[in-house]
Formats: sequence, structure tokens, C-alpha cells
Amino acid sequence: MALIDEAKIKVVSGAGGDGCVSFRREKFVPNGGPNGGNGGDGGSVYFEATTNRSSLQDFRYQPLYSGERGQHGMGKDCDGKKGQDRTIQVPVGTMVFSLTSGELLYDFSQPGQTQLIAEGGKGGRGNRTFATSVNRAPRKATPGRPGEAFDLRLELRLMADIGLVGLPNAGKSTFLSTVSQARPKVADYPFTTLQPHLGMVYHNHQGFAVADLPGLIEGASEGAGLGHRFLKHVSRNRVLLHFVDITPSVEEIEQNIAIIRKELEAFDPELLKREQKVVFTKIDTLDEADLAEKQSALLANNHQGYFISSQSGLGVKELLNDLADLCRQWNKEPVAEKATKQDVEEDSLMSDFQANQTRQNSSHETGASAP
Repeated sequence: MALIDEAKIKVVSGAGGDGCVSFRREKFVPNGGPNGGNGGDGGSVYFEATTNRSSLQDFRYQPLYSGERGQHGMGKDCDGKKGQDRTIQVPVGTMVFSLTSGELLYDFSQPGQTQLIAEGGKGGRGNRTFATSVNRAPRKATPGRPGEAFDLRLELRLMADIGLVGLPNAGKSTFLSTVSQARPKVADYPFTTLQPHLGMVYHNHQGFAVADLPGLIEGASEGAGLGHRFLKHVSRNRVLLHFVDITPSVEEIEQNIAIIRKELEAFDPELLKREQKVVFTKIDTLDEADLAEKQSALLANNHQGYFISSQSGLGVKELLNDLADLCRQWNKEPVAEKATKQDVEEDSLMSDFQANQTRQNSSHETGASAP
């Protein structure tokens, strides 16, 4: 099944219920007052990040999500019931963009992260709320306010510790199928992998997620080939394993390395600052003399890396050992909490509230001391 990593949806919160115009009508009470209830607030729509989903496929077939409308107010001072909120679960790694402006609104990078997307409309006021000493029988009520509506674009970026990048047919899928339970399609022709695959690797009592991304070609950052759609997933990986087929000449190998680095830089210059490890594959296809000669030539040109064969297992254990050690280091690193826009707004509101409370307390103290 293909990974669906983009979807366009519409989110609409529930409208508020209308206020009610009603008067008390009972025997022996000829002039009963107003008793029209308020309308209930509409239901809001929330997004919640979950690890139970790994694709945006469901959003392709259900593009509209709405909260429940608030109940209308009723007589006998009965307020309408609030509309039920709706919580939509999205995969961890989902980014939410405005479809109209293209602005990034929310980034769901942590499991359990919840965000209000569309707030429900306020319920209307019943006529009892308009009663005054002058107007004791108001025949006025207000309608409920409509809910908020947003057109959104969802984009999923795989959350993986290790990302496998390289030219088509470089051996990425074979490696992933060897070290994990993932079963990407493996064949001896380019562009076998048409969508990303995610696998969990367990080695030396450590587990880490590995993402196999479709092969890149020159010009991928500008839309060439298949890989341009999946370069976005690279930004979520802690370490990039750059797979390079060792069977061509040394000159071609160096050109292939340069092509991938160029495309990564063109897509996002920050990617070159990410830790990268070069993995030379298919060493089982060379005899010992040819392999030793290429290793020497590559090392002389400062192209250090791992030399492996996923078919025979040569060098795979050494690579996994180092990845497991990296995983141990990550587990020991303190997690830096990144302030979100909502955090800043909440801090600002709290500061304003505290300042207002201080002013009120000061004014009360001044008034109490006055003669």
C-alpha cells in the first residue's frame, strides 16, 4: 500500500444554538416574565497526534470534519446543550498548513500533542437575558454565531531516527529488508521503491526507526524523478545513511556522492549539517583485489564510510553496532523543550492577568486607607 503523505481537508466547528423567545404561562400567573433559554455553544474541532496512525489515507476519503451544532434555547429557562467536540487523530509528524496562505499553522511532532483547530460558535442569548426594570417583557433573542471554517493541507513527514538516501538501485531497500521486518519491493532496476518505507531495527538491546526513501536523481530538488516528493521526509531524520553503489568506477562513485549532497543542499542547506554516514554497498560483487583498490582510492580522496553487502551480511553488523551506540547517546541527551506559539501566548496572557491583579490590589489598598 502506498504511503499517503498529503491530504486536503476542510474543518468546520459547530454553530451555536439560537436563543429562545418565551414567556412564563401558568394558571393564576397572567403576566409571567420572559423565560427563554440561551442557545448552547457549538462543538470545537481538535487535532491530536497519535502513534496509532502512520498515513493520511483516511483524510483522502473523508475531506470534511465538523463539530456538532449547539442546541437551541428553550422555554422554562432551559438552555440548549453544548455541541459535542470532535477530536481528529493525526499521525505523529503531521504538519498543518493553511490552504489559502500556505502558512504553517501547527506541527504535531510529539505523541499526545493536542491543538484546538476550530472553536465552536457561541450560543445565542434568550429573551430572559434582555429583561430590565424598564423592559420586563423583551421579545428579543439573538441567533447562535456560526462556527469557524478552515481549508487545510496536511503533510506527513516520517519521524525516523535513520534516513536512507541515495541514487536509485543503491541497495537501500535490500538493507532495510535485511535488518528489519519491513518488506519494501526489491529488484535490480531503478525506481523499485515508489514510496517511503519505515522499519524498526533492534540491535544490541537498542531499537531505532529506519526510513527507506525513494531514490533521488540529479535535479530532484527541482522536481525531477520520483524522489522530489519525499525529500521533505529527510528533515525528520537524526542521521542520514548515504548509500552508494561501489560497482562503478571511483570517478563515478565520487560523482554520485556529489549529486546526492547537492540535491540535499538545494532542498534545505541545513540538511548538510545533519550527521551523515556514507555506506558503500554491493561489495560482494567485487573480488578482494578490486575492493581493496577502490577502498584505498576512496580513502585517499577522503571518502570514508562503511563497506557492506546486505546480501551476504559483510560489514552490516559493524554498521548496526555504531547505529546502536548512537541510539544510546540520543537516549541520554536531555530533551530541550521548544516554546510553541501557544506557550508564548499563554505566558503573555498570564503576565497581563498578574499585572491586572496587582493594579486591582493596589487600588483596593489605596481605597481602604482613605478617610
